[in-house]
Amino acid sequence: MAPKESGVRDGARFVRIKKVVTLAELALHLNCSRRTVQRRLADWQAVRSYNRNGSCYTLPDIPKFDANGLWSYRGVYFSKFGSLPETFVHLVAQSEAGLTASEAGELLGLRPSSFLWSLRDHQAVRREKHDGRYLYLSSDPARCEAQRRQREHMRVAGRLPTDSEAVAILIERIKDPSLSDDELSRRLEKQKVFVEPQLIHDFFVRHNLAVKKTPRSA
Repeated sequence: MAPKESGVRDGARFVRIKKVVTLAELALHLNCSRRTVQRRLADWQAVRSYNRNGSCYTLPDIPKFDANGLWSYRGVYFSKFGSLPETFVHLVAQSEAGLTASEAGELLGLRPSSFLWSLRDHQAVRREKHDGRYLYLSSDPARCEAQRRQREHMRVAGRLPTDSEAVAILIERIKDPSLSDDELSRRLEKQKVFVEPQLIHDFFVRHNLAVKKTPRSA
């Protein structure tokens, strides 16, 4: 086997073992320059972290992205959508009621103050004040209006499930992700847990866990 090919395989094997590596770690392991490592990472189509200043990498088939396209490993966060701005824009666009700073931070695993200021004027996001807090909405007029209506409905509805109700809801959804809100409500009723479908819907929307209705493209 040629030395170059051997080095490439050894580098990929090293990343698979570590799952997440920095450029410096890989350069040290392969005993080569940072520029060479950057070329290797590009060849592997490595995924770059959106936190830690983008200093961490993983191979594209390692992350197990969740429903929001996010994956974390030992405090390092990755997104199937790429950079932090691209990820934030996507999360805002797909959210049913927009995202507050705290909701965005909870989803991304970051302090809102560490990224929202730089994204406040992003052309794909509209920032408005609701109930004394900034709300980030899609810049698409139709989508924005739908998100506003849903946020207002959540404000008027007010109540969220208790902790025990939330646990019961999540357990049943994990057991069968295909359940509609109505079906989930009826199943919980048999367990003497009484939560109406709209309350279940609002709970998932508030935590950005709502089942996406649009089919995935092939």
